[in-house]
Parts: sequence; structure tokens; C-alpha cells
Amino acid sequence: MSKQLVLMDHDGGVDDYLATMLLLTIAHVELLGVVVTPADCYVQPAVSATRKILDLMGFSHIPVAESTVRGINPFPYLYRRDSFVVDHLPILNQSETINTPLVAESGQDFMVKVLREASEPVTLMVTGPLTTVAVALEKAPDIAAKMQKIVWMGGALHVPGNVEKNWEPGNDGSAEWNVYWDAVSAAQVWNTQIEIIMCPLDLTNNVPVTSDIVKKMGRQRHYPISDLAGQCYALAVPQDYYFWDVLATAYLGVPEFYQLREWETEIITTGPSQGRTKVVPGGRKIYAMDQVDKEAFYAYILQQWAR
Repeated sequence: MSKQLVLMDHDGGVDDYLATMLLLTIAHVELLGVVVTPADCYVQPAVSATRKILDLMGFSHIPVAESTVRGINPFPYLYRRDSFVVDHLPILNQSETINTPLVAESGQDFMVKVLREASEPVTLMVTGPLTTVAVALEKAPDIAAKMQKIVWMGGALHVPGNVEKNWEPGNDGSAEWNVYWDAVSAAQVWNTQIEIIMCPLDLTNNVPVTSDIVKKMGRQRHYPISDLAGQCYALAVPQDYYFWDVLATAYLGVPEFYQLREWETEIITTGPSQGRTKVVPGGRKIYAMDQVDKEAFYAYILQQWAR
């Protein structure tokens, strides 16, 4: 059976590395490359950590590219500095050299190249803002035909967003960060005909990172990948943290755990609701992950990382 071609585009938050790690364990996926979008991170350590993870997992042949896009509303530096912490974890620094290649071209140019050269349509696994995708489409509209679908962690349909008012005065609390970073680019992608399957806060809010699950990862410490996952999530235990990007990525491995629901939507790009993904009659049709078998999901990630 032919493998599903996937191009990863993440933005360097703690769970972005874990989503990449999970993707690498899915046997029916062929990962063509990883693009790092400079949103929820400082991009140099985020690129470095990504390359070290590929080395650790034995996938040093997969290229990494650094996107040079910029958003409208920067993530708080307290979120972004986690990229330095992950890059310095001892398990990722057992060697003085990094073998996974960093390509010369920008992430957006690399995305164009990979899609044009792919032998069949590619699934984009996006766990950050949609800006790199939007810029790539602007540069090369023909690549839309090579995108089988976009699976995206982003948006909040019927629940409040996670852009807190005390962080970003002037917003009404309805925006999710991956949209809010650059709602204009999200709206550009919404204006295409590409199939979008989104994992919104409506679902991720029900799947928290608990102390119990992190300890279970730690008890698998004789498995380096589970040990690394536990170390990363340990950084997040003191705060409200959810399986945002990992939950979205697991859909590629076990779609049978999920139920999808179609909605008509639009992206709000201005005003106090900037970054809101709004359900509106006659809007752009997307599929949202609506339900998941939570216990099966928890068991799945523990199993996948036990290596």
C-alpha cells in the first residue's frame, strides 16, 4: 500500500515538537520535510531542536526549512522562549553535530518545491499559523492542486479563544492564537478550494495534558522518545495545557478515533474579534474534529512513543 505523503509545517511551540515526533511514528506516512514557521518560538533554536529530534529518531534524511514569514500579532515571549529550553534538553545534545539538513531556501520556497516535485497530492499537517501556506500559494498558485488537504490545529468555533485579554488588550477573547498571529493569511487560505480539516479548541479543551499522563511517559523512560515527550510536557504541567498539536496530528494515524462535523465559517480579520473563526450561514465549508475517543488517544500516544 502506498504511503500518505505529508509535509509538516509547525511553529516551534512545545507541542509542535511532540506532534512532529508523533508523525514520525506513523507507519503509513511518508514525511517529505518539515517547515518551521517563526510564530510560537524563536526560530533558530526551534529549527535546531527540530533537526535534533529528526536525528534522535533516525530520520536525518528528512530536510528542515526555516520559513521567513512574519505575523501581525506576535506570540508572548514567555511562550516563545520554550524553544530555547527544548533545544537545550540533554537528550537532544548527546552529539556535537546535527546530521539532519537545513535547506538553503526559505520555508515558503521549500513548500513550493516539495509540492511541485511530489509524485501525488500531499497532505499539509499544519500546527501553527497558516501564513507560510498562504505565502507559498501567493508565490505559486499552481501548488493548490497538489494539496490533498490541510489538517490544521487552529480556531475556536463555539468556545472562547485562548488569546487572553490581559495579554492582548483590545481583543474580545474570541480568537485562537494560530489564527490571531495572522488572521489575514488564514482568510487567504479560507478563500481557496483546498479541503480543510481543523482541530479547534472546542475539541482540544477536552483533552488536557495531565500530571498522570506525563508521569506515564516518564515511566517509559527506557524509551528515548517517550522520555523526551515527558520532559517536554513537564515544562507545561504547572499551566493549563492541552494536546493541541498532538491531537490534531494523531488524526493522520488513527482517524477512526475521531468524528468530523462540517461547518460554514469565516475568518474575522479586523476589529476586536480579529482572529476569530466564526460559524456563519453560507460561509466557507470546513470539517472540524468534533469528537475523539480520549482514552484511546491517550493510549495511542503512549504506545507510539514507546520507542
